[in-house]
Amino acid sequence: MEKRIAAFDVGDKRIGVAFSDPFNEYAMPGETYFRTGNFRADVVAVARIAEERGAGLIVCGLPVNSDGSGSVQTEKTARFIAALREETFLPVETEDERYTTLEARRDQTAMGIKRDRRKQSVDSLAAAYILEGYLARMKKEKCDMSMKEENNEYEEGDNIVELVDEEGKTLRYEHVGTIQYKGEWYCFFTPEKTAEEADEADDEGEEVAVFRLVGDEENETLETIEDDALLDEVFAEFCKQYEDSEDADEARALEPDEE
Repeated sequence: MEKRIAAFDVGDKRIGVAFSDPFNEYAMPGETYFRTGNFRADVVAVARIAEERGAGLIVCGLPVNSDGSGSVQTEKTARFIAALREETFLPVETEDERYTTLEARRDQTAMGIKRDRRKQSVDSLAAAYILEGYLARMKKEKCDMSMKEENNEYEEGDNIVELVDEEGKTLRYEHVGTIQYKGEWYCFFTPEKTAEEADEADDEGEEVAVFRLVGDEENETLETIEDDALLDEVFAEFCKQYEDSEDADEARALEPDEE
């Protein structure tokens, strides 16, 4: 399990609160915090809410206009976030909160929540939407993450990496994706092609090499997967995770290397 993420929808009178589940897969609305009128006391209270729930990260919604420009409310919230960063040891990040309150109010109406009770929950529901947006963005970035070159057995250049096989031969591959599956990370590569080879490629799909990423950040290495059943599982999960992404067509055109 990972540390939970705390999310806050900072308003002038109320602050919505939400937390992720222990696996950081989805967001759950919490209790709304009602501001006291004392800016410093509110900042301290919000920091304590996150810390006491064992959060490892705080995400605050940042309100902007529909065109992405700032507003008076943007400046107020940014000031609160700056003070929160000084108050807590936890990292504090921001997430675009455009339309989250509107979505929360629509859902309250759809769920039949009485008008006199909506104010008690709308802010925390909006905080949950902020957190869901953050979790979705982080998941996509992890899938698309690029591998760093530092004291390991592969090098990166744009999207091309050089892999050294067991015989010491250097082969150039294109990195097409990285996913997490059952607590482990797996990387996917296709052989580098020249422009002519790419133009001549047929529609039958191309082979993809799958490796397990092991070690810590400063000493990561790639290892082959000997278990054919696991290889098939990992490849199927790769296609599933990329199904809704802009790379979906490319993922479906690949075929796992069974050697």
